[in-house]
Amino acid sequence: MRTSTVAVLKTHPQTVLADLARLMSRAGLEQALPKDKTTILKDNLSWHVPYLSANTTPWQLEGTIRALRQAGYESLVAVHNNTVVTNPYKGGIQNRLTPVYRRYGVEEKYNFRPEDMRWITYTPRARMRVLDQVYPEGIHIPEYFLGKNIVHLPTVKTHIYTTTTGAMKNAFGGLLNRKRHYTHSVIHETLVDLLAIQKEIHSGIFAVMDGTLCGSGPGPRTMVPVEKDYLLAGSDSVAIDAVAARMMGFDPMNIPYLRLAHEDGLGTARPQEIEIVGEDVSGVNFGFQVGDNFASRFGDALWFSPLKVFQRLFFQTPLVYLFIFGSYFYHDFLWWPLKGRRVQKTLALSTKWGRLFQDYADSDEGGGGEP
Repeated sequence: MRTSTVAVLKTHPQTVLADLARLMSRAGLEQALPKDKTTILKDNLSWHVPYLSANTTPWQLEGTIRALRQAGYESLVAVHNNTVVTNPYKGGIQNRLTPVYRRYGVEEKYNFRPEDMRWITYTPRARMRVLDQVYPEGIHIPEYFLGKNIVHLPTVKTHIYTTTTGAMKNAFGGLLNRKRHYTHSVIHETLVDLLAIQKEIHSGIFAVMDGTLCGSGPGPRTMVPVEKDYLLAGSDSVAIDAVAARMMGFDPMNIPYLRLAHEDGLGTARPQEIEIVGEDVSGVNFGFQVGDNFASRFGDALWFSPLKVFQRLFFQTPLVYLFIFGSYFYHDFLWWPLKGRRVQKTLALSTKWGRLFQDYADSDEGGGGEP
């Protein structure tokens, strides 16, 4: 018996905004999110540089905001987080998201600024697989998230440590504080725990995933953008991630975070139990690969090899700043100038989606097609 619905549509720059509204309606937006609650928009900035396939796209954001407003969701607020390699202020500007928020009057908040929100100790009702052990002093989450809807805005891409990344992984930066690197050796179980917490604290959960330019390779940053022209949406984070994984060429039930979430009853990962409305993607297989990059090999050694016995020394002492600096230096000062910028120019900006991205840079009126 099919238990979850995921909407999938093919799209084009001239129609993408209208397609997003149609997609979200088909995916059951109004059944998933109560309209009398504030809705948090949680974009996905894997990197602050404008690298298409790694980050929420401006048309994805604009189309989602327009669809929500048209459906009667008036109270919209964006919440951002930072990571060891991502500056959210710089990322919002360089990825053309900040002007979209301003154009539609959406307030932006930052979960690391005390004036925007405070962190509180939260005791989950659900059984935790690992978070209660990783944070024995208590699990802390932003108080602001309690009782609000959330809409996740990931892209279709691979990930070095989790094979794929999408709606479930998008909660990672929003719900965990700066010590979230403590969880990397148990990242799959962590994502399951975070979904269980989301289901307890949010009034509704929804995801809109951009697959116009997808990412294959050592994600979520050092990938090759691949033009695929897809959009996905759904209220089951497990199911939408499973459909995206299947489209990328992976068996969802062989990806631990999806299988564990399915087993815990948090969503549906088994493809035959998911109803896909819109496009027939049963034969779609992008053939994506994951692989490693120079920086990730150090993480592999310390998180997953016998060297993991030294994790507390390296990641729970000031030595962690050496790894933070190393990751930042590698991504921003080696990979991006030596390879990423050229890949962006030749593979992304030469596509129709790259040209639409440039339209957002050249105009404050948006770049997507009108409904």
